[in-house]
Amino acid sequence: MKNKVYIAGRLRTVEQREYLEKVDELCKKLGFDTFLPHRKIGLADSIKDADRIFRGDIINGFKGCNLMIAVLDGMHVGAGTAWELGYANAKAIPAIGLKTDESIEDALDYLSVILVASMKFVDSLEKLEKELKKFKK
Repeated sequence: MKNKVYIAGRLRTVEQREYLEKVDELCKKLGFDTFLPHRKIGLADSIKDADRIFRGDIINGFKGCNLMIAVLDGMHVGAGTAWELGYANAKAIPAIGLKTDESIEDALDYLSVILVASMKFVDSLEKLEKELKKFKK
């Protein structure tokens, strides 16, 4: 059975989604199956989409996942990403945080010590690749 990675991060801009897709490409290159919410389920256009998004992303998206990658660039962790990280932690799914725009120490005030303590962090796609290779072993 292949390892399956849930990829989380902010989805509001094209650039944010494109970066998540780079993470997805890296994972696939290394032989992982992936779940990328905006690609598999789509985006929410209105409150009417809430149930579809929740069921697709959480109920179905996490099925079979045994690793999570969370892109945490920016001044704030998205509410959905924070929720997904908590859910993964409750399900004993390890997470890797990818923060490329500043050090974890500099981001500690707004990143949350709870998030920092709950996962391994890397600061580049190259370092993420190394962690993913370790995970496969």
